[in-house]
Amino acid sequence: MNDGDPNDLAAMFWRDALEEPANASMLDEASCRQLADNIPTLCWIADGDGYITWYNRRWYDYTGTTPEQMKGWGWQSVHDPEVLPAVMERWTAAIGTGKAFEMTFPLRGADGQYRPFQTRICPMRSADGLVARWFGANAEVSDQIRAAQLLEEANERFQAAVRATHGVLWTNTPEGEMRGEQSGWAHLTGQSYDEYQGYGWADAVHPEDAQPTIKAWNEAVRSRSTFKFEHRVRRHDGVWRRFSIRAIPVIDNADAIREWVGVHTDITEQRDVEDALRAMNETLESRVSEVAADLDRVWRNASDIFVVIDGEGLLHRVNPATTAILGWSEAELVGRSVFDLIHPEDVPLSLGALEHARTQVLPTFENRYRTKDGGLRTISWVAAPEGEWIYAYGRDVSAERAQQADLAVAQEALRQSQKMEAIGQLTGGVAHDFNNLLTVIRSAVDLLRLPDLSEEKRGRYINAISDTADRAAKLTGQLLAFARRQALNAETLDVGRSISAIGEVIGTLIGSRIRYSTTLPDAACHIFADSNQFDTAIVNMVANARDAMQSGGVLTITVAPVSSIPALRSHPEVHGEFVAISISDTGTGIPADQVERVFEPFFTTKGVGKGTGLGLSQVFGFAKQSGGEVLVKSEVGVGTTFTLYLPHVEGVDRHGAGEANMSPLPDGHATCVLVVEDNADVGEFATRSLGELGYHSVLAPNAEQALAELDRGGRRFDIIFSDVVMPGMSGIDLAREIRDRYPDLPIVLTSGYSHVLAQNGTHGFELLHKPYSVDQLSRTLWKVLEQGRRGSAVS
Repeated sequence: MNDGDPNDLAAMFWRDALEEPANASMLDEASCRQLADNIPTLCWIADGDGYITWYNRRWYDYTGTTPEQMKGWGWQSVHDPEVLPAVMERWTAAIGTGKAFEMTFPLRGADGQYRPFQTRICPMRSADGLVARWFGANAEVSDQIRAAQLLEEANERFQAAVRATHGVLWTNTPEGEMRGEQSGWAHLTGQSYDEYQGYGWADAVHPEDAQPTIKAWNEAVRSRSTFKFEHRVRRHDGVWRRFSIRAIPVIDNADAIREWVGVHTDITEQRDVEDALRAMNETLESRVSEVAADLDRVWRNASDIFVVIDGEGLLHRVNPATTAILGWSEAELVGRSVFDLIHPEDVPLSLGALEHARTQVLPTFENRYRTKDGGLRTISWVAAPEGEWIYAYGRDVSAERAQQADLAVAQEALRQSQKMEAIGQLTGGVAHDFNNLLTVIRSAVDLLRLPDLSEEKRGRYINAISDTADRAAKLTGQLLAFARRQALNAETLDVGRSISAIGEVIGTLIGSRIRYSTTLPDAACHIFADSNQFDTAIVNMVANARDAMQSGGVLTITVAPVSSIPALRSHPEVHGEFVAISISDTGTGIPADQVERVFEPFFTTKGVGKGTGLGLSQVFGFAKQSGGEVLVKSEVGVGTTFTLYLPHVEGVDRHGAGEANMSPLPDGHATCVLVVEDNADVGEFATRSLGELGYHSVLAPNAEQALAELDRGGRRFDIIFSDVVMPGMSGIDLAREIRDRYPDLPIVLTSGYSHVLAQNGTHGFELLHKPYSVDQLSRTLWKVLEQGRRGSAVS
């Protein structure tokens, strides 16, 4: 037993008190139990079968239980359920063998916390040698376990610290000799146990360093001072490594050295770096001079601008290229603010760039500088701050920007050339369709001139003229929308609706010899693309299909959602959500050796004068520009299918058709309209129509006359109705002028087509498209008048 162990003391007490007759005569059992209640150890007594009959008070205080709860086998309730099976196994085995045993396990306290207890259980035998009782003692060992853990953790941290410094730990005797097992040293040097004993370790030290090391070591041992040294050690693989050594004496309570503890730390790389730095420093001055000379040559000979400015934008240094590009001399530039030279339109952006460059690197930035001869140069800058200065590097990109502008013009011209080819394809069909429409109108007019015409026939002929005019207006609108010149403007499109919208154009293009059908999905398929370019691409592919079916055939347009673009033209398959628009014909087909060339600009298989070769190149360019692809499959004598793949996007159908407004036409109620129309026939029709609807109207043949009418009394007019395209001042300029003079006077514009409106919108004015019906004219004027009245009421 261990001296002072509570379990050992308790066990001796019970053995002596209960088993020895002499002691039993001195203390009865009650006295023994009273004494046991006051010791810190948890004690208990069980009969020979393991049935516990008594616990000391300390047991109940710790567990928070009662004698009734603990009697017999109740003690199991305060054991950890996960450990209890092992305890029961050991306890049962001890009862069977009658042998004492020791075990550490957790017991639950009154606070619900489990704490470790070291338990010793020993048998008390009767005179016949049988186990009469079992005595158990449980001593809490939380502190001991925690102390052991802390010691182990401290040792692990110390070992880790040594390893982190590439160190080797060793110990020596108070006399300074290496004795005993030194695993770290043996691993480092490869020396055996016998080889490094005493001063044998010095055999692993470099011969030049061994004696100096021993001398310094002996002096440290003699003076009991910290040992610091540096020497080379031969590693187990024969490589010499440089080490820093530090050792200290461990002093005991009697002020005697108990041992020396030392660490060898590998500093080979550190010393190599220091040696390299020394070598570099030896040549640094010469290198600095060389670099300075190089920088000066770059400064003087560079073709790009180098300047040094302060945080306010004042120039402090400029290189010769700066003076050459801008035309100002160095004397004229130094001390001058860069903002004196920057184009006024670029000053706000340049101020922001300077603010950025004061504290961090400035990304590529462009602005325009005035030259001494009055010209402008576009400079692309990068800059970085260094102390109070900003170092800026500028490249003259004026020529590049001019080339880009020329390229943009050329690309726009190419797009228009491609579009004009498509328009040219339409010309013959358009003339044919308009002749048919005019034939219907002319015939209906001739029939209306017949005498004694019944009202039923008169109404039928009038309706025929009206319906035919609507068809002509629809076809004209589609052609104008298709032909308009405007910048690319991507928007969300419903592909099926867009295909349907140009159905009249497609029918006109292919003629009556070719049967035409479409297959559209039930759900809308949306793309994000320029609508005009999309229509142009469809027309170009349809025209190509038509030319392949000179003897007639079938044209099919299919729209469907797909989950990938197949591999084509050396590109791998692309997965994602796409919309596939396929245009199939039953024409002559394309030879296999020409399929890959059909998208090349100016490549055509048609005869001279029958094609420029730009149509399909427009399709290819549009597909790439919109993030998609175009695929062609063809078989000679069978037909060709062009499939345009475009990325699918989420969209909202913005073309929801409203129900026809069948309410009666609103009465003009003597509302006065200023009609501005340069075409006399159209102007007369408009004023007569307005008169029939109850409006008063005044006709002005141009914008100047309209302004004169307003000057004579602008308040007499309730609304302005003006054409857009007129000689002199346009309708848009007129509307702006009127809006400035009379902000509350409503304005409606009308036009069959205007490139200004197509490019820039209606500028906030209501637009009525020509040709318009009396119904459309009346309802548009009334809608704008009502909007004006509501606005006045709110204000």
